[in-house]
Amino acid sequence: MFSLEQLVSFVAVAEELHYGRAAERLSMTQPPLSRRIQLLERELGAELFDRTHRTVRLTPAGRVFLAEARKILRSSHEATLYVRRVKKGEVGVVTLGFTATAAYSYLERVIAAANAEVPGVDLVLREMVTAAQVEELLAGGIDLGMIRPPVAGADIVTLPLWREPLLAALPSAHPLARRKKNPDIRDFDGEPFIMYSPSEGRYFHDLLVAVFRAARVSPEYTQYPCQVHTVLALVKAELGVALVPAAAGTLRFEGVVLRPVDGVEGRPVELDLMWRRGNDNPALGALLAAVGNLARRGRQSTVD
Repeated sequence: MFSLEQLVSFVAVAEELHYGRAAERLSMTQPPLSRRIQLLERELGAELFDRTHRTVRLTPAGRVFLAEARKILRSSHEATLYVRRVKKGEVGVVTLGFTATAAYSYLERVIAAANAEVPGVDLVLREMVTAAQVEELLAGGIDLGMIRPPVAGADIVTLPLWREPLLAALPSAHPLARRKKNPDIRDFDGEPFIMYSPSEGRYFHDLLVAVFRAARVSPEYTQYPCQVHTVLALVKAELGVALVPAAAGTLRFEGVVLRPVDGVEGRPVELDLMWRRGNDNPALGALLAAVGNLARRGRQSTVD
């Protein structure tokens, strides 16, 4: 089988049509160059050049082989560049897990940052609850996760990504939606309330339990869905009021009013970035760098 070295030598002679100039171009002497061409012709079983004392011309077989040789050398060069880009993390694939509520607003920012700063990295997106993301991360099923804290594990690294306030979700005809001033957390005492599932919606369930306990408020829980969009649908059906992350505003449920709530300051909804220590995917490091600015802005943000 011929070598890339032989192809480079053949292309040089074919383009120069002169062994002396081709040898000079390749920084070698003419005799070893002639031997390379002879060995290549023997390997192919065809003469590539018509040689006389004064001229060198391509044979019909040589003309055909020149086009193929250029393709092979171009592919070899492109493959070398691609491998180098993979090593640098400029190209590759990153599998990203995310929670449903992260998709309402923040996921698009991560995608935009990736497209702008590492366009050669392809994102494979997988919607999962936090617990499932942790399992998949440790098993190698995902490279990166957007999760609700806290998570623990010696091999897990987390970075605060974003904070947003809780808003009251109220049926449009509800008295709290009609009055001018914002509702207070104490207004929910005894109110029919759409609570999150303590299993599938554990993060939001535990967060609201802590909020109500701190305010000494006891709502009347009526339903226990796990997804924010279901919570809003039940609010629209007037089965109760609810507290939802500010990102829920992107869902725009007709018949549901979202209002800031006094008394929940210091209890933001948090979103963390998570990855496994020792992950050797070069593209992961490049993507982490791309979303680093987003993470810093998230840490600096304030919750009104």
